Amino acid sequence: MLTPIILLVLMTAPYLISRVLKAVMQREVDLPGAGAIGLTLLFILTGIGHFTETEAMAQMLPSWVPRRTAIIYLTGVLEFAIAAGFFFRKTRPMTGWIAAMILVLFFPANVYAAIHHVPMGGHVWGPVYLLIRGPLQLIILAWVYWFTIRTPQVADC
Repeated sequence: MLTPIILLVLMTAPYLISRVLKAVMQREVDLPGAGAIGLTLLFILTGIGHFTETEAMAQMLPSWVPRRTAIIYLTGVLEFAIAAGFFFRKTRPMTGWIAAMILVLFFPANVYAAIHHVPMGGHVWGPVYLLIRGPLQLIILAWVYWFTIRTPQVADC
């Protein structure tokens, strides 16, 4: 159950470090960019999971889904592409919308895995895992919106 904590730390650390540097150095820092870099790290980690835990992730999909392993590999590549999109300022808004859609579209796999106690991450806990995964998903979605989709205000920087 360490994974949600690792994801939150990866996602928030660049932003929190940038806030500290801004306060200590009394210099302007690209805080929205730092938040986006956190998302880059998060999506790199989850993308890696698609290649290192392929079979376990394939079990998160119902058996009637064809070519589950290929889908896991393709979605891993998609997560790497999203990570790359967050890295560049010009592509962040579009990438944010894509990431938000992916987060929403992938969530049913987490529900399926929790209901069927798939031995991947916390899913083995069953539906109670969704009490952690659901809020985590909302936090990630909010982070995506705040740092990549919405138009930052001058006071935010």
